[in-house]
Amino acid sequence: MSDKPEGCDGHCDGCSQKTDTCQQPAKADISVKHVILVLSGKGGVGKSTVSVNLSYALANHGYQTGLLDLDIHGPSIAKMLGIEDLKLQALGNKMMPVKVTGSLKVVSMALLLNTTDSPIVWRGPMKAAAIKQFLGDVDWGDLDYLVVDLPPGTGDEALNIVQFAPNVEGAVIVTTPQDVAVLDSTKAIKFVEMMDLPVLGIIENMSGMICPHCGEVVDLFGKGGGEKVATQYNIPYLGAIPIDIEMRKAGDEGRPFIVKRTNEKNPTRDAVDKVMENLIAEVEKRE
Repeated sequence: MSDKPEGCDGHCDGCSQKTDTCQQPAKADISVKHVILVLSGKGGVGKSTVSVNLSYALANHGYQTGLLDLDIHGPSIAKMLGIEDLKLQALGNKMMPVKVTGSLKVVSMALLLNTTDSPIVWRGPMKAAAIKQFLGDVDWGDLDYLVVDLPPGTGDEALNIVQFAPNVEGAVIVTTPQDVAVLDSTKAIKFVEMMDLPVLGIIENMSGMICPHCGEVVDLFGKGGGEKVATQYNIPYLGAIPIDIEMRKAGDEGRPFIVKRTNEKNPTRDAVDKVMENLIAEVEKRE
């Protein structure tokens, strides 16, 4: 007789009926030092924008970086990187990620779709199978970091990646300053803790808008909500990234803001770099 509880689907992490006899699925065979999950309690906080620019910042600083878009129903990473017309190619029995730069590789469901308006109508088991393939059946090479952009909320995709990915370092929570977003971010924090993972830090995105005319900062959504919740839950505060019209344009144009290097000092680019440096410092503390 099986020791599994009735109705068990093998998804052990976060299961209220988990016992010592439950067996965890095998981890994917992928050479990666640190897997970083990027998630949020709600949509619309700029999580994918943060994931793209954070990944680019890591790659620009010499780290071999992978970016895995697991927002299966609403993939936007390919658009933000300007690679939506490309497709994942097979080489032997492996898929090859799309190389954006010499040190940044990307996999997204958008790179498998025939058209950009094709919907993905899948239940949990199909998503779990796709996530296993995106890890084990992709030739990622040797990675320092794999940044995983998860869909909003606390659902199957986050549970699956924790089950299947090796060396999951922890999660980064993205929020905006206003109370509604901060409230949902606390659910994401509790969710990560339930999975026995550390919260590597919280990022306050859209933290003030830099006026393109006078350069002054306008706090459209308030200020300090991310830092407040970090203090409340005793987790690291990685920093704030302001609203910047140029960052929005960059995402729409498929050229991440972080790569638009000029000699002119830019507070938004400096903020992204600072967040990246703080994240690396948190990872190194755990080594």
